[in-house]
Amino acid sequence: MMNGAQYVESLKKLKPRIFYRGVRLDDPYGHPALAPHVRTAAATYDLAAGGQHDEIMTATSNLDGAKISRFTHLFWSVDDLIRKIAMLRLIGRETGTCFQRCVGLDAINALWSVTYDVDKAKGTEYHRRFRTFLARLQREDLMSAGAMTDPKGDRSLAPWQQADPDLYVHIVLRRPDGVVIRGAKTHITGAANSHEIFVMPTLGLPPEGADYAVACAVPIDAPGLSLVFGRQSNDERKEEAGTIDCGTEWGVVGGESTLIFEDVFVPNERVFMAGEGEFAGSLVDRFSAWHRANYGGCKAGNADVLLGATALLAEIHGTIKNSIVRDKLTEIVHLVETNFAGAIGSSALGKRLPAGNWLVDPLLANTVKQNVTRFVYQVGRLTHDIAGGLLSTLPSDADFQSSEVGGLLEKYFAGKEGFSTVDKRKLCRYIEGMTSVSTLVEALHGAGSPQAQRIVMLRQADLPEKTRQAKKVIGLGKDRK
Repeated sequence: MMNGAQYVESLKKLKPRIFYRGVRLDDPYGHPALAPHVRTAAATYDLAAGGQHDEIMTATSNLDGAKISRFTHLFWSVDDLIRKIAMLRLIGRETGTCFQRCVGLDAINALWSVTYDVDKAKGTEYHRRFRTFLARLQREDLMSAGAMTDPKGDRSLAPWQQADPDLYVHIVLRRPDGVVIRGAKTHITGAANSHEIFVMPTLGLPPEGADYAVACAVPIDAPGLSLVFGRQSNDERKEEAGTIDCGTEWGVVGGESTLIFEDVFVPNERVFMAGEGEFAGSLVDRFSAWHRANYGGCKAGNADVLLGATALLAEIHGTIKNSIVRDKLTEIVHLVETNFAGAIGSSALGKRLPAGNWLVDPLLANTVKQNVTRFVYQVGRLTHDIAGGLLSTLPSDADFQSSEVGGLLEKYFAGKEGFSTVDKRKLCRYIEGMTSVSTLVEALHGAGSPQAQRIVMLRQADLPEKTRQAKKVIGLGKDRK
């Protein structure tokens, strides 16, 4: 396995086309907009390579028995599912932000299971191809990103009905040695600093949409692939290196990109679905279930840091012993642990798939994500309430360094004796960043919008069985005497 430094060096060997604010980046991984996300991903490698967290950061490959990173592992038991959630909480706590590797991990498991199903039904060789590809991913400890979300255009129309057929990624040419794809994927976390991109369909597809049922692996520097790195709230602060305003070394959120595929050729050994639209829905459902359960782990880890920061700021304010403040801190604990419990529960009730890996309970997994869409906002509101208006009006680091007003700012922004103004400002900037528009919207729409979860929740609830049970218990339909 690689450590963090080796991961960073491996990126430098790549030649991707990455654009940010209208300019192609000659040195993308040294650019301040991407550097924090690279450092955060590197932390996942260090935590796995250090030996202190082997039980949750590493696993034994079911392919060859080697010790591998859990981020390249198949969920081969309920224990694997639970350890995954524990891993996400650990890394979320260590970095205090998104560490970007969950999507690729869930894509691996979705593709493993669905390629198996397709081969069994149609006699294809997708699963053999994917097994070979996964063995390389494990052996070289590569970081992968999952690309599922298309731009969608007019959402009232199917992909093949769009005025522009490229608004969903699709096959434009089938060759004896592979396929050529065109289109775009949006909101793709960690793509810019991944080695490989897993392209997957975004919805189930009938026969007329067969060209849109494409799943494949594309190297980040494949000819014809361009990435446009997205903006975030306060992203210019990343360029203020060495200042408190710059934030933590880990940055905020996960570095989302838009991926543009301009007639990208994908050789057969990297193609895992090419027209089998009847299996696309299963791929989406399984991927979504695993990924939505994740949020109970990673968001809990992030919230551990956020809760600690908020409590420390309350101590500096001198309000930590106030019963109202302590009750609000308790409510944060309640919201966070509710999400975590749901993630663990969905893992504990997992079921084995025909391909051998295990799927979380879809109802509980989608419930976790539905709670996240609400609870993260509530946690943000509570931290804002406790921290105070200083979060939105704190003067810049440059003002505090000013020879004219810096000393006065130090005087008037002092808190409880024994705490520095520097620490107070660092806490404010962290809380501000982790409860910004970027983080809240990611919690709302990451892994699918709230309505997407509600659709699955109602489908998984099995209302006919519940109504039958209600009739039985209440005694409905019995003849009156």
